[in-house]
Amino acid sequence: MSTYSNTPAGWYPDPHGAAQTLRYWDGSQWTEHTHADQQVYVAPQVPPQPAGPDPRVQRQVQHQAGVAPGAQGGGSLFSEPVLVVNQKAKLIELTNEYEVFDQHGNRIGAVTEVGQSALKKAMRFVSSLDQFMTHRLEIRDAYGTPQLLLTRPAKVFKSLVVVSRPDGSEVGEIVQQNVFGKINFAMNVNGQQVGAIKAENWRAWNFAIVDHADNEVARITKTWEGLAKTMFTTADNYVLQIHYQLPEPLLSLVVATALTVDTALKQDSRGWN
Repeated sequence: MSTYSNTPAGWYPDPHGAAQTLRYWDGSQWTEHTHADQQVYVAPQVPPQPAGPDPRVQRQVQHQAGVAPGAQGGGSLFSEPVLVVNQKAKLIELTNEYEVFDQHGNRIGAVTEVGQSALKKAMRFVSSLDQFMTHRLEIRDAYGTPQLLLTRPAKVFKSLVVVSRPDGSEVGEIVQQNVFGKINFAMNVNGQQVGAIKAENWRAWNFAIVDHADNEVARITKTWEGLAKTMFTTADNYVLQIHYQLPEPLLSLVVATALTVDTALKQDSRGWN
C-alpha cells in the first residue's frame, strides 16, 4: 500500500478511488492532472499576473493628454474609460507591438503583430515598403488571451482595417475616407456606418470619435514621447478617452480604432500619411 508522506501540498488521493493516484484540489474543484506512485508532479497552472502601476502612464494621461483622474473602470479593455496605448520603442520596426494601460498605469492588455514571415521582416528591414504589406494584429488582455483581431490589407492610398472576434466572426470595418487634408475614417458594420474617426489637424495626431449622429463619444490624443524617442525610434503613444459606456459593436470598434490609427496611417516616414 502506497503512502503519501512526501506529497506536495494540495495533492490528495483520488476522490473517486483510483488506485495509487493523486489529484490536485485548487480550493474549489479537482483538477484533471493525475499521477500514479508519485512519479510525476504537475503543478497547477497559474496565469501570469499583470505588473504594478506605471507612474509614467499616469503623468502621460494627466499632464500630456490633459485627462483628469476619473472613476476606476472594470479593469478590462472594454470596461475602462481611459486606455493608454504605448508602442514599444525600437530603432527599426519589424513587428508592431503596443502595451495597453488603464489611466492609473496598470497594464491591462497588449497588441502584437502576428503572421509575419521571415521574408516580410527582411523586406521591412531593407526597404520602405511597409505600406504595401498586409498587417495582422491581435489585441490581447492582460493574460495574453486574444480579444480582437485586426487585419489591414496592403494599401496604396487609403487604409481598410477589418475587425474580427477570435472565432473569426467579423465585428466591422474601419475605412479611410480621404487622402488629403484632415484624415477621416468611417466605422462600418454590415455595410452601415455606425460612427467615424475625424482627425483634428492635417498631421492626424488627435482624433474625435463620433457616433452615427455625429455626437462625440471618445477622443484620441497623441502624446509626445520625448525628443530622443521621436528622433531615433519608431515609438508612438496615444491616450483614448471614452466619454460614456458604449453599446456593441461600437465599443469594440472604438477600442480597435485606438490601436489601429497608427498602423492604418503610418507608411514609410514618421509623421507623413
